[in-house]
This record gives sequence, structure tokens and C-alpha cells, in this order.
Amino acid sequence: MTHILIVDDDKNILELVHYHLSEAGYQVSQAKDGIEALDILRLKRFDLAVVDVMMPYMDGFSLTKEIREKYDIPVILLTSKNQIEDKEQGYLSGTDDYLVKPFEARELLFRIKALLRRYDKHQDDESVITLGHTTVNKKSYEVHINNRTILLPLKEFELLYFFMSNPMQAFTRDQLIHHIWGIDYEGDERTVDVHVKRLRERFSKLTDDFQIKTVRGVGYLLEGKK
Repeated sequence: MTHILIVDDDKNILELVHYHLSEAGYQVSQAKDGIEALDILRLKRFDLAVVDVMMPYMDGFSLTKEIREKYDIPVILLTSKNQIEDKEQGYLSGTDDYLVKPFEARELLFRIKALLRRYDKHQDDESVITLGHTTVNKKSYEVHINNRTILLPLKEFELLYFFMSNPMQAFTRDQLIHHIWGIDYEGDERTVDVHVKRLRERFSKLTDDFQIKTVRGVGYLLEGKK
């Protein structure tokens, strides 16, 4: 059964979301703040997290960053604000989706279903790209380097897969946002820079099979080992 973690300091929201997700057939756990959520995440396996932005002790942005660093699950942020700055901060923290309160339970449910489909590690259309000793598998959403398996947050994986599918081709930030985040993305171009930086930090010490290089005045390209 798909296991979802709800994190919100509003008891009414917790109970409402818990009810609708349970009715939809999901297993649900609750946390009232980010600290409690991290404790629960260490003990149980989850498939998705629904996280409120404004919480005591640790806000939703900080919690999302922690989840991104340690767990390979999608995150939906809930907020009472609909400002572009808040959405930008949410996407820069690593969230996969963003929902403004008040929201319809039906909308939350179809967003959850969409994210779970994208994270499904048992897709029928296997697609594998290999460069040197590095293999990117879009069926399992895994990166293999020699005998090591690496699980990336979804957007980082999709960005790496896109680069490896198009080596030695320079892309602007707008093109990368269109391909990875979609045409409806309303955040800042800096989110591309953040994700490229994370990929560089992850792989610079693991392999020299490829480098993601900055093309001045254009954007980025992936250069394979010669």
C-alpha cells in the first residue's frame, strides 16, 4: 500500500487530509512539525510527503531540503500564500509541486496520483543511457557508476537524463525549464543553476565520465569523457 506522510501544525488540516487520503486507499501517517516528520521518516518508508510551509521549529522549505538530501520521495508543499516569491522558494528548496490553501481534496488527490506515476520505478518503457562507466536507467530512476547505485531527487534525475540524452548540446535555462519543469513553471531561472550545482557536487568526486559545463552567454551542456 502506498504510504503518505502529512506534515502540518493545523490539526484540522491533518484530519481532513488524512480522511480523504485514507478513503482513496492510501496508508497515512501524520506529523505536526518538521522535527517530528524527520523522526518518522527515519523509522518508516514513505512514497510521498505533503508538507505545510508555515510550521513551528522547522518550516516546510527547510523540511523539504532535508527530505531532498536524504530520501527519494516526491514532496507537495501546502501554503496559504500565492505569491510568486513563495512559489520560487518552494521550487528552489526542491519541492515537486505546490498547492495553495484553501484547496479541494480532489485536486490534492489528482496531484498525488500524478507525482506517484512519475516516481513509479516499474515503468514499462525502459530507457537506459550509458556513458563510460555511468549508466542512467529511466525505468528504475537509478544511476549506476561501476558497482555503486545512486538515487537522485526526481528533478535532478530528469535533468541528468536529459543532458546525457543530448551530449555536447548547449541548452539555455529557458529550454531546460521547458523540458524538465514544464511550460507552466512560474519560478525563477535560478532553479536550473541550483540543480546543476547539486549534480556537479554529487558526481565530481564519483566519476570523470562527464562534466556539466557552463556555456557563457547560453546555458549548460554535458561533455562526455574523450
